[in-house]
Amino acid sequence: MDLGLNGRWALVCAASKGLGRGCAEALVGEGVNVVVTARGEAELLATATALRTLNPAVEVRAVAGDIATPAGRAAALAACPRVDILVNNAGGPPPGDFRDWEREQWIAALDANMLAPIALIKATVDAMAARGFGRVVNITSGAVKAPIDTLGLSNGARSGLTGFVAGLARQPRLAGANVTINNLLPGAFDTERLKKTMAAGAARTGASVDDVAAKRRAAIPAQRFGTAAEFGAICAMLCSAQAGYLTGQNILLDGGSYPGTF
Repeated sequence: MDLGLNGRWALVCAASKGLGRGCAEALVGEGVNVVVTARGEAELLATATALRTLNPAVEVRAVAGDIATPAGRAAALAACPRVDILVNNAGGPPPGDFRDWEREQWIAALDANMLAPIALIKATVDAMAARGFGRVVNITSGAVKAPIDTLGLSNGARSGLTGFVAGLARQPRLAGANVTINNLLPGAFDTERLKKTMAAGAARTGASVDDVAAKRRAAIPAQRFGTAAEFGAICAMLCSAQAGYLTGQNILLDGGSYPGTF
């Protein structure tokens, strides 16, 4: 299916690896020009080179910086001639016990996982509406639906973004102008973050990393971890011309792990 995205411009955050890179690859494959951001310059530039190889017909621009800061956001936005598609993404805050967190840890989590996405949405959606097309996809977490006790910082910050988006996406001045805002909620995907989480679990319990991974996979009805490529494909679908009637939704990609009906 032609997703109707050829020639569009996308800003994809935290795109040097993992799920962000999967989204960038899927969009580039659909003929979308992209601006990719990440904090690590060397890895980001390597990713940009790979994206250009994937589709030489599109333009790929790389902007190294911290999207959680005003300067990082300004640089990324300045590099994008227009933002037709915004993919918000940032690394999750560390796990722990809320008794150990001080205000600075909470503010850092909110800046990266709630306030930065809101700032980018604010900077782009009205211009999208004026042009009659816009797609915003926020990469959040399956923990928004099924909170994880050790991920309180993430649970709180991402749930705040989710609540904000629920109201904003339903504004007629946006939804009525073909601007959609949706959230993608990943479960266990085969990414560097998952590997680090499993390694930490192995160190804590004394089990091997392979045993921790096997136990985690066995708890997923699909019996496997997700891939960045299939995550990116769903992101591209949400950005498509055909998805204009889908907005304000939380799309859970977790291999069936969430046990609820709704």
